[in-house]
Amino acid sequence: MAAIQLTSETFQKEVLEAKEPVLVDFWAPWCGPCQMVLPIIEELAEEVTDVKICKVNVDEQMKIAKEYRVMSIPTLILFKDGKIAKQELGAKTKEELLEMIHA
Repeated sequence: MAAIQLTSETFQKEVLEAKEPVLVDFWAPWCGPCQMVLPIIEELAEEVTDVKICKVNVDEQMKIAKEYRVMSIPTLILFKDGKIAKQELGAKTKEELLEMIHA
C-alpha cells in the first residue's frame, strides 16, 4: 500500500485515532532532502505492516505543519496512541527509519 497523503480533514482519523503507530513524513516538492526520503517512505509503506506510513505536504497543509511546529523539512514524527513518540529531522536512511519505528 502506498503512503497515505494526509490533509487537515484526514489527519485526526488516520493519525490521532489510529490503533497502530503512525510514521508521518512532513515534506515539500521543492525540498531536495525530502525527495531523497520519499522513495524510502514509499518502500516502507509497501513493506511494513505494523506501522501506518503517511506523509504531509507542508505547502498544502500548513495548518498541520504549524500545529506540530515543523520548522524544517524533512521532519519525521512517529505517533503512538495519538501522541508524539519520536521526532527526527533531516533525511534518514531506510535502516534509520526502521530503527525509529521499531525502537
